[in-house]
Amino acid sequence: MAASTNNNKPRVVIIGCGFGGLEAARALARAPVDVTLVDRTNHHLFQPLLYQVATAGLSAPAIAAPIRHLFRKQANVTCLLGEVSAIDPGARQVQLKDGMALPYDHLVVAAGATHSYFGRDEWAAFAPGLKTLDDAFEIRRRILLAFESAEKESDPRAREACLTFVVIGGGPTGVEMAGTVAEIACDTLPGEFRHIDPAKAQVLLIEGSPRVLLAMPEDLSLRAQRQLERLGVQVRVNSRVTSVDAGSVEVQPESGAAYRIASRCIVWAAGVAASPLGRQLADATGARTDRAGRVLVEPDLTLPGHPEISVIGDLAAAQSHVPGKEPRPVPGVSPAAKQMGRAAAANILRRIAGQPTRPFRYRDYGNLATIGRNAAVVDLAWRLGRFKFSGYFAWLFWLFAHIYFLIGFRNRLVVLIDWASAYWSRQRYARVVTGIEQQQAKARGAQT
Repeated sequence: MAASTNNNKPRVVIIGCGFGGLEAARALARAPVDVTLVDRTNHHLFQPLLYQVATAGLSAPAIAAPIRHLFRKQANVTCLLGEVSAIDPGARQVQLKDGMALPYDHLVVAAGATHSYFGRDEWAAFAPGLKTLDDAFEIRRRILLAFESAEKESDPRAREACLTFVVIGGGPTGVEMAGTVAEIACDTLPGEFRHIDPAKAQVLLIEGSPRVLLAMPEDLSLRAQRQLERLGVQVRVNSRVTSVDAGSVEVQPESGAAYRIASRCIVWAAGVAASPLGRQLADATGARTDRAGRVLVEPDLTLPGHPEISVIGDLAAAQSHVPGKEPRPVPGVSPAAKQMGRAAAANILRRIAGQPTRPFRYRDYGNLATIGRNAAVVDLAWRLGRFKFSGYFAWLFWLFAHIYFLIGFRNRLVVLIDWASAYWSRQRYARVVTGIEQQQAKARGAQT
């Protein structure tokens, strides 16, 4: 079954409604084209705050927005809920798993990234990553049920395992997750249990490189680590995870013998790989991919020999081309994805008009990460230079920056109210866990 069209306007298909796909579609709002936007979910997700859902700080609707609602006033966009199964560059068609075929004149592939367990995919069952709302719900369930299990546990060693939380990976997600779990244990839960002291929980952050937040300047990384340690997080750098199972993590430090940590709640924040659609597209077009599965693109973000196909966001191994400077790799962050989306759309319009396309130029605005209450680090790129600061004012900057970039006024208002309430009360009201009976049934079935 093929999609139909009623006019001769150029057909643009966009795969994925993350930051890149969303910006590409918006940039074509007034263009004389027909846009079809395909995504596996019905919502756009503000991923930088996904860890807040995983740690019960925010509810899911506060950081997500229905895709159809976002484009209700953009008449040239058709939104489809579906999963891409194949791309046929020869026929210029996108095939969906339900059998629907979408013809295109221009294709923007923004399928994003998924978790990478460095060839040990069996670890995923024991250490979930954080990319989707389903991931956030699962991590929240594991965190909260770990405290519940500890309350019922009479064996001291088993109770200690329940109260040991291991976060693997010291990037922004890992740092933010570890700091927030420590805050839950020390600020939110004390006084709610009768047989355990949640404040005695151990939170460990395991990082294989010499420091956390490796993309930031070294002094900010050290400040972030000190702020984590003040929250009670045990930061262990130069340590590689060599094994993960249902109840423990094996760690190999750079020097010394390997050791095992008993834990009932393990979170994976260490590796990212491009969507499998990237390798499939590369095989179909003759393009190349890097080790992470990202597609190597031309300076204008198109594929070699296929100027009608643009690859953007986490799926693209792109470079920034600044006149007079050597090309530099584009980082896998949301501002880069947004800029690539706008650049790809602009180049589509140039091709339609018969004009030459322009190479992509990434504008670096810096990096920021929050560690916990009143604690964050900011590396801000400005025209006058770079500004680095940490602590309370960095936390305020992080807070208002994220509220500003949220999608929709309602989401901004809800997040602001929730954060203000949490700040003054030290409570997290999204501590709702579902699916407990189903999980217990699965556990009983596995035992039998």
